[in-house]
Amino acid sequence: MASTSSVKPFVIDISPSEFVKLPEPPLLIDVRSKFEYDIFHAVGAVNLSLPRLIIGSIPILRSWVYPQWFRNLSKNEPVVVICLTSHRSPIAARYLVKVGFIQVFNITGGMMEWRRLGLPHS
Repeated sequence: MASTSSVKPFVIDISPSEFVKLPEPPLLIDVRSKFEYDIFHAVGAVNLSLPRLIIGSIPILRSWVYPQWFRNLSKNEPVVVICLTSHRSPIAARYLVKVGFIQVFNITGGMMEWRRLGLPHS
C-alpha cells in the first residue's frame, strides 16, 4: 500500500450541482476579475483573480498581491475554484496543485452553468 505522502495531488472536476450537495462544502474561490465577481457570484465564494493568483507566486509581491485570508490558508485544506465558463478555473486549479495544495476541485461549466441551474448567487 502506498503512503499518502507519495500520492501526487491532482485536480478533481466537480459539477455545480455536486458542489452544492456537499454537506460541508470547501472554500470556493472565484478566479474571475473583481468586476466580474461583483456582477454576480456564487453565494459564499471569495474572489482571487487568476492574474493575482499567478503574480503572487513572485515572493517579493506575495504580501501585496495575496489577500491575508489566502496567505493564511492551509495547503491541506480543500479548495474549489470557479470562473465564468470553466476556462480560467482549470488553470488556477493546476497552479494551486503546483504550489502545494493537496485537495483542489474545479467547478465544471463555471458560473454560467451555476446560473443556468438556478443555484444561489448574488
